[in-house]
Amino acid sequence: MTVSKRRQPSLAQLRAFAAVAEHLHFRDAAAAIGMSQPALSGAVSALEESLGVTLLERTTRKVLLSPAGERLAVRAKAVLAEVGALMEEAEAVRAPFTGVLRLGVIPTVAPYLLPTVLRLVHDRCPQLDLQVHEEQTASLVDGLTTGRLDLLLLAVPLWVPGVAELPLFDEDFVLVTPLGHRLGGREGIPREELRALNLLLLDEGHCLRDQALDICREAGREDAPVTTTAAGLSTLVQLVAGGLGCTLLPRTALKVETTRSSQLLAGYFAEPAPTRRIALAMRAGAARGAEYEELAAALREALRPLPVSVCQSVK
Repeated sequence: MTVSKRRQPSLAQLRAFAAVAEHLHFRDAAAAIGMSQPALSGAVSALEESLGVTLLERTTRKVLLSPAGERLAVRAKAVLAEVGALMEEAEAVRAPFTGVLRLGVIPTVAPYLLPTVLRLVHDRCPQLDLQVHEEQTASLVDGLTTGRLDLLLLAVPLWVPGVAELPLFDEDFVLVTPLGHRLGGREGIPREELRALNLLLLDEGHCLRDQALDICREAGREDAPVTTTAAGLSTLVQLVAGGLGCTLLPRTALKVETTRSSQLLAGYFAEPAPTRRIALAMRAGAARGAEYEELAAALREALRPLPVSVCQSVK
């Protein structure tokens, strides 16, 4: 079947026809959309020519819709409604901190930083629809690069091409021991002490596990100190309280996790203590990049009361 190639109708033509279909009067329709009556009549005629159908039955007294006009008036109104919705959506996108923001967070950050993040968004960005996804690093990075997620809150560096990092803060690692352990509650613990400790770690896939192993290697420990693992920090700390070994906690998690048991002590490393860096990560060149940088700056200020070293703004 051969389809004839006709010119696409313009929005002005559809708008003129929809106005006439509503008012059934050229003068009233022209006034309603701010168009002269001759221009309105010409737009409707041009639309009829483009579509190849007669839309109106014109008499000296009144204007009527033809059978084709009755059907196509519904379509024209729907098209114009969708165009209006498109323009409203574009306006919302242009307005900063509105619409949906899909934030991915690693499990060793989410319980300790989300209260600050959510309070900041509620107070500063009330029109922002924040959607939070807690996943491990590899899943989050995949979600960011494929467009499933917009922004990540996690430990860096990632070393992923096409991903830009907005540093927030550095935090020390703390040694958590059972009550009565020789290192429990001590200050200035040498990293070399990690060589002989029975260290409990998170399961495979957690970046905190890899960071703990890196710290052990830097301290001169060659074997992987893995006898018992856990899926989350809460379980890990309870294993320590039960006397199964020691573990490393990021400083932001210390208060939340160790106050659940009286059988725990925290020891602090000698300077420079082992640390991790937490940042926001976005796609390089993201359309909302300026918003994310502004959000990062606001977060740095909001996080200052925490036991962390806030990073300087990067321009």
